Amino acid sequence: MANILLISSRVAALLGFILYTLFEILRGLVLLCVPATYEPVKTVAGEIILITGAGSGLGRQLAIKLARKQAKIVIWDIDVKGLEDTYKMIKDAGGTVHHYKCDLTKREEVYDVAEQVTKDVGDVTILINNAGVTSGYWLWEIPDHLIQRTFDVNSIALFWTAKAFLPKMIQENRGHIVTIASMAGHTACSKLCDYSASKFAAYGFDEGLRLDLAAKGITGVKTTVVCPYFIAQTGMFNDVVSALPTLSVDVVAERTILGITREDLVIMLPAYFRFTFWLKWFVPWSVVSKFVIGMVPDAVPKQGSFVKY
Repeated sequence: MANILLISSRVAALLGFILYTLFEILRGLVLLCVPATYEPVKTVAGEIILITGAGSGLGRQLAIKLARKQAKIVIWDIDVKGLEDTYKMIKDAGGTVHHYKCDLTKREEVYDVAEQVTKDVGDVTILINNAGVTSGYWLWEIPDHLIQRTFDVNSIALFWTAKAFLPKMIQENRGHIVTIASMAGHTACSKLCDYSASKFAAYGFDEGLRLDLAAKGITGVKTTVVCPYFIAQTGMFNDVVSALPTLSVDVVAERTILGITREDLVIMLPAYFRFTFWLKWFVPWSVVSKFVIGMVPDAVPKQGSFVKY
């Protein structure tokens, strides 16, 4: 009798899960048909938004655009001049901004600067982990310290910044953590072994964080992971040899902000890539490698073009 009850409960749970899955798929299909202009969005006005790697490139554009939307901006970077330039641009435009030099590879420095931000500005409500670096060498030629730095900045620092600000978000059941990953976090490219691996980790970080929040029933703290193709004007991939055009910083910044306001889980740019990645699990590796190398013959033509965030 006990076995029958156990089997019955498991069958009922399975059927319930199947029905839930079908409902969510149907809901997703309906939402795909809704124009972006009609989707509900939240405002960022008054939010305290911290952006790492904001001394140039995408981080700078995000800071400027979010300041125009009346958010209170906090910018971090190791590049003091770039940081001050971004700060001046926002101040001159009438925005509210605070800037701090912070080396993301140093855990205690991240925690110390985060504490200072809370004292000076208040509790960060939106964290955008944007900082990133690449080395641009073949794997067997990458200096060890550059491999370490790639992971420290692109992957490990995500944990330090999140742990610095997440507890308060959880306490208030309100907040948003945005991770700038990459299409290279789904399919690797040659000469980007360390970068791709670190971006795979960044994507996994977002997914793991989202599951932790869901398992604890924390519904007010959102996560978004952004996976763009190569972005021009960031200093890392300006010379990339690619069969597809690179993305502009402005386009990626605008789509990221839209994703924040819509609380998108995953943003892929170009969007059609989301319908292609599954193919690599169904075709032979020889085909995948030939296709990727054909699409991106050389991601970093100037070998070893290490870029600071």
